[in-house]
Amino acid sequence: MANQGLVNRDLALRRRWWWTWAQVEGLGEQRIKLLERNFGDLAAAWHASAEALLGLPGVGPELVAARDRLAKRLGDRGVPLVCPARLLLPSDPAMPQALGCLQRPPLELHWRGRGSLWPLLRRRRAVAVIGTRRPSPHGLDWAKRLGIALAANGWPVLSGLAEGIDGAAHWGCLEAGGVPVGVLATSLDRVYPRHHSQLQAEVAKQGLLITEQRPGAAVAKGHFASRNRLLVALAEAVVVVECPHGSGALHGARLAWAQELPLWVVPADTNRSSAKGSNSLLSQGATPLLDPADLLSSLGQGPLAVASSMARTTETSMDPLLEALGAGASLEQLAQTLDKPLPKLAERLLQLELAGLVEPAPGLRWRPRQNGLLIS
Repeated sequence: MANQGLVNRDLALRRRWWWTWAQVEGLGEQRIKLLERNFGDLAAAWHASAEALLGLPGVGPELVAARDRLAKRLGDRGVPLVCPARLLLPSDPAMPQALGCLQRPPLELHWRGRGSLWPLLRRRRAVAVIGTRRPSPHGLDWAKRLGIALAANGWPVLSGLAEGIDGAAHWGCLEAGGVPVGVLATSLDRVYPRHHSQLQAEVAKQGLLITEQRPGAAVAKGHFASRNRLLVALAEAVVVVECPHGSGALHGARLAWAQELPLWVVPADTNRSSAKGSNSLLSQGATPLLDPADLLSSLGQGPLAVASSMARTTETSMDPLLEALGAGASLEQLAQTLDKPLPKLAERLLQLELAGLVEPAPGLRWRPRQNGLLIS
């Protein structure tokens, strides 16, 4: 246990140095990894001379000057910086591997909601529903039906929380008591569009909100396009409900194809401009979706399918996972203690959280709820 404590402290210190370097303007994940490889650790890189930094490929005077400006602003007391409680960094075990394989991996992910969903997203155990912000009534109805059907069959529903198709899919998911995952193009402290404030709050309460934008970041058009790469990289399958030519949903569809994901499209009126883009995907080989049951038959049962029945089961005996939690533990610590595979533990942990028996703690840890019932 003492060795594990040392490992945890080393990991925490590495995260703090990564977060410190992430504040340097113009620095991305690959260059931070380059610094770590060449100097042994990020602390040594931070204190390295300008000459030593300039000797690395891709490191120019602008980056060194940005490091120096930040160091001057922080002073000795501010280095390394303390990481926010709900922050995922590339070195964290919970970071989905598919995100690291992107052409431009996220430098950081900020999140709010159920942290126990991260292990499922790491395995891409969710379905993305995307489409236009200005759908027809047919498209809105289909998006909501899909949200309901996926939730009822235990699938987390991924979308961008945008106007139109995204919002309808998440409202349907919530209506069915499901678990929505919203990948935002804005920071967590903003709501866009503004009238989605209730929806965004409900998604954070019942599921998970994710963004690579830092608190206070301005709304930028380019962030909406770049958000799509994160959304698709977390999905097991992608459904395009309705979109015109030039839509961001088409960009998402191309990303899905590039990653060889199942791509489903809801056919629509060929005369409707809002569906010309999605209809064109059908002629390019996307699978037509004529009934939500066809999608569910292909996907099989979702990872949360048993959570609702487990939530109704009450027993007086102590659940082994609850017992292993003690005052609080991470998923990796639980796997070591119980000698169980991470995927199974992750699903069980989320089931317990949905049942109200455990709650998240800072640092992607969980602890038993004081007023929770115990289930077997």
